[in-house]
Amino acid sequence: HFAMKNLSFWFIQGKRISLIIALIFVGRINLYSQSDVSLFNYWKYFSDHQQTLYNSLTNIALDQLAQRSNQIANMKSEGDWEQRQAEVRVKLDHIIGEFPEKTPLNPRVTGLLKGDGFRVEKVIYESQPGLHVTAALFIPDGLEKKSPAILYCSGHTWEGFRSKVYQHAIINYVKKGFVVLAFDPVSQGERLQYLNKKGKKSKYDTPTKEHSYVGGQCFISGHSLAKYMIWDGIRSIDYLVSRVEVDPDRIGITGRSGGGTQSVYISAYDDRVLASAPENYVTSFKYLLKSIGPQDAEQNLPFFLKNNLDQADLLEVRAPKPTLIISTLSDFFSIQGARETYTEVKSAYKMLGEEDLVQMIEDEGEHESTLKNRERAYAFFQKHLNHPGDSTDLDVTIFSKKDLRVTESGQVLTDFNAETIFSLNKKSTEHDLEKSMDKSDSILLDQERLFESIIHVTGFENIIIGDDYIFSGTEDYNGFTLEKYLIKSNHSRNIPVVVMNPDSIKLNKGILILNPDGKSKELKSGLPVYLAKKGYHVILPDVTGSGELAPDDEAGDSYISHSSYNKWYAGILTGKSIVGLRMEDIDKVCAFVVDQYDIENDMTYGIARGIFTSDLLHNNIVSSNFSRLALIDPLISYKSIVMNRDYDPVLIQSSLAGVLPHYDLPDLINALAPAKMLLVNVKDQLGQNIDLSVENIDLSWIKYVYTQKNVSENLQIRLWSGDNPDIIFNKWLE
Repeated sequence: HFAMKNLSFWFIQGKRISLIIALIFVGRINLYSQSDVSLFNYWKYFSDHQQTLYNSLTNIALDQLAQRSNQIANMKSEGDWEQRQAEVRVKLDHIIGEFPEKTPLNPRVTGLLKGDGFRVEKVIYESQPGLHVTAALFIPDGLEKKSPAILYCSGHTWEGFRSKVYQHAIINYVKKGFVVLAFDPVSQGERLQYLNKKGKKSKYDTPTKEHSYVGGQCFISGHSLAKYMIWDGIRSIDYLVSRVEVDPDRIGITGRSGGGTQSVYISAYDDRVLASAPENYVTSFKYLLKSIGPQDAEQNLPFFLKNNLDQADLLEVRAPKPTLIISTLSDFFSIQGARETYTEVKSAYKMLGEEDLVQMIEDEGEHESTLKNRERAYAFFQKHLNHPGDSTDLDVTIFSKKDLRVTESGQVLTDFNAETIFSLNKKSTEHDLEKSMDKSDSILLDQERLFESIIHVTGFENIIIGDDYIFSGTEDYNGFTLEKYLIKSNHSRNIPVVVMNPDSIKLNKGILILNPDGKSKELKSGLPVYLAKKGYHVILPDVTGSGELAPDDEAGDSYISHSSYNKWYAGILTGKSIVGLRMEDIDKVCAFVVDQYDIENDMTYGIARGIFTSDLLHNNIVSSNFSRLALIDPLISYKSIVMNRDYDPVLIQSSLAGVLPHYDLPDLINALAPAKMLLVNVKDQLGQNIDLSVENIDLSWIKYVYTQKNVSENLQIRLWSGDNPDIIFNKWLE
């Protein structure tokens, strides 16, 4: 009986042990099948890997700024500064491009208000035909002669110039005898661009997001939101000087925050501005990039840093006209940057013989207008616009937002069949494309010109060939061996890469797969296993911005629907696009794999998903890494983003500033013919599948070129649910 009890005990325990062993085994397999194959969990030294994207762009910018510093250090005379001013002027004109022609403003006064010692005319005028600007002209009572005038630029508030803070300063200026014109910037006050369903408010939660959303379209088309906003300012000065009350030789400009940006830009581009006093904006890009980073769309000029320019240049180009930099010590715009910029600008003014005409004032405070700073600003304009008086800050009565409403409904888009920045940019782009591209003349863009355009637009640089990598061990995955590497790319970026090696049939062929969500997500898709079973080496890198290199912090004033416009702007400033960074990463990975696994270039294929399809296409034009491409969920064209009011913000980081005057995505696909090209689930600008039963001009153009080249069999355009890879990839792999 005792023996039987023990036997029964061990039998039960044996079953339990067997079950535990089985669970461990199953758990092991499950663990491998869901492995995230992270490398940086092991390599602790590279703890800043999630900042790779921003750090890479910032380091490039800092190198460019260092080159500029060397240039400034060699400025020794008045002649040196005059020559630099001329050079900067040419660069600024090239960056902004040609302004529109001046057309009738068609000003109308829509209402009058009576203040204490002044009146307010509520006015609306057109900076471009159909683009209405809402504004208020504050006029002192009892003017007997032409008076100095100030253009007041509002910062990023929904209220525009109706903000209590801005009204306080405006009314103080007018009570001191200045005529003041305060206008609504685009996307503020009564000039919202993206109204919600009720038509009263924006569908976005901040003006900076409205700016950046349409600003993205402007950049892609080769323009900038800054150009439109500067032109609004220039035309506002046109309105000011047209008034009989205003002395056109005594024009000043000021504004805080985003209004400081406008003040700096407008006074750099319009010589009629005599005195300029930007507040809570001036710093330097060195400190801006090291702190809060690039701000919304209009605060970034294309290739600005690449042209060896900094904020100081925007002030120096107007020297020696009177300039006052207004700062606070705890502003998010670095005070150290402001001080260093002032020191440089002061040196320029001194060389030009007018050292006293540039000043900087500081006060305790954050991003705000302080009493001390306001009073010193009043005194600055009283002196330099030749209108002496008491500079004491006065308590004033503020108008309600309703009192200062210019339009009947409170929004231009509701009252008028009005133009928007989107509609004007669309028209401008259509005009540019008609001039620059006539596809009936040639099946393909000239290959040499296309190559040069890609280098220019992306900022791509050749990689440094070398064995700079770390082998990081192996791991089992669904019966395959994963080899893990850390590969150094350009600008010291460390690229984590996993190579899945076939277990039996070995073709000495490689297939690289780019997934915006990273290699771990791609492993779970089933596609790598499918390809490895067919005998291919499958290469899965996390290129810059994806997987382990995806940013952990997307803070910024223009983070829209999980897409950081702010990081994209860093690339626009430097001329080194995010696409360009990834092109270099792809080159480095391909060079490593070809060397390590003895795979020939013509035996390497490329697959990309989503926004990374753009990166893969660009890379293959300049580097010819892949003999055939498969693009899953590709955007049909950059033009589709620009030509439609709404688009998916996720597309921004793989878009390019200034691309459309040179080429579009279908041109890249056509340039790769006769290579095998598989297009799966082609997307429109909203991320929706394009209906293949309806003619699409971009797809038709691609089909036409492949047919003209007698290689139509090498082009596949398919829809795919994602469940069975064989039905999509079998023919492509043949």
